[in-house]
Amino acid sequence: MTKEERERIIKLVKSEVVPAVGCTEPIAVALCVAKATEMLGCLPETIEVLLSANILKNAMGVGIPNTGMIGLPIAIALGAICGKSSYQLEVLQDVDAAAVERGKQYLANHKVDIRLKSGITDKLYIEVVVYAHDGTTARTVISGSHTNFVLVEKDGEVLMEQPTKVDVEDGSSDDSWLSLRKVYDFAMTAPLEEISFINEAQRLNEAAAEKSLHGNYGHLLGKTLTRPLGKGIMGDSIFSHIISTTACACDARMAGAMIPVMSNSGSGNQGICATLPVVTFAKENHNTDEELTRALMLSHLAAIYMKQSLGKLSALCGCVVASTGSSCGITYLMGGGYDEVCASVKNMIANLSGMICDGAKPSCTLKLASAVSTAVLSAMMAISGECVSSTEGIIDDDVDRSIHNLTKIGKDAMNETDRCVLDIMTSK
Repeated sequence: MTKEERERIIKLVKSEVVPAVGCTEPIAVALCVAKATEMLGCLPETIEVLLSANILKNAMGVGIPNTGMIGLPIAIALGAICGKSSYQLEVLQDVDAAAVERGKQYLANHKVDIRLKSGITDKLYIEVVVYAHDGTTARTVISGSHTNFVLVEKDGEVLMEQPTKVDVEDGSSDDSWLSLRKVYDFAMTAPLEEISFINEAQRLNEAAAEKSLHGNYGHLLGKTLTRPLGKGIMGDSIFSHIISTTACACDARMAGAMIPVMSNSGSGNQGICATLPVVTFAKENHNTDEELTRALMLSHLAAIYMKQSLGKLSALCGCVVASTGSSCGITYLMGGGYDEVCASVKNMIANLSGMICDGAKPSCTLKLASAVSTAVLSAMMAISGECVSSTEGIIDDDVDRSIHNLTKIGKDAMNETDRCVLDIMTSK
């Protein structure tokens, strides 16, 4: 692999593996509100928010950091009151108790209008229009990725405009230059000093899991697995530790703990899923530091590669691709090579291909637990020489075609599923 190819991949990973505080969709909405408020120059009297269905679905039921509250209204209010767009996905890091009280009062005294945006095809779309008491307006639009501003206006004057699609030069909207072979070769051969930045994912996501053990977050799945009942049923093993550690971090994040996690492809849960199974296995399997670094890079880059053709948001739960990445990393840590990694990917696709996304919420922890347990089982099968064959379901002899079969279903075939899910969620 040439130096230019390595640099291109490193640029891609650094753009997709970034810290985030809170669930990405409501945080992205808060980011868009913060930018619009900064352009307006004062606290808005009215805020209009128009969203794609996938953004609305993922923002409805999740905790907002440091608020003890759920959903979009408080995220929007705080984005206007104390959000800083320069913080990107950590836009609400300055939230404190006083800001939350101001946010509640703002919602009681000002108009916040949240609606679906009609006539758009982009599944990731956020439009915010803010109005001042003197008639001044500002408008901002995020599209394509969670921090990608494509339009900034003030009083109808365009201050910034760019295409929705992120520049394909960094690989963010075109995966044709990547393959699982390239992903594997890069992770295995890149100079260690060039990829050691990925270890920050371990630090952040382990801290999130640890925080969960000292609080009561979400459905307490992670803590349940570490208590006598959990140990009595699941045992005290690498397998149970992988599930409990991953679940702990997700419990804290979905409940709105004020702690950053390292995200992957715009999702903190995907970052958790691509990180903690690999870290936990490497520690308890006594792999070397270098092996862990390479396994983390393999996991995160494999997840990024799969998300390129799936899209940032879809009807297919993102933990499917993120846990497939972690299965690759675990397979390598078990002593597997490229062929075994390919087998683990096929085993994962054969198992989890139908897991729907019904929004971000505390019960996402259950999906992550299912996904990472499958990641371990798929790696064990691969190391044992077992691989789902091309005569079975959507699996192809070629691993990259198998991946694209999965992402085609998630991106295209499940669109009606997406509409049905949103209809159910908004009709309750």
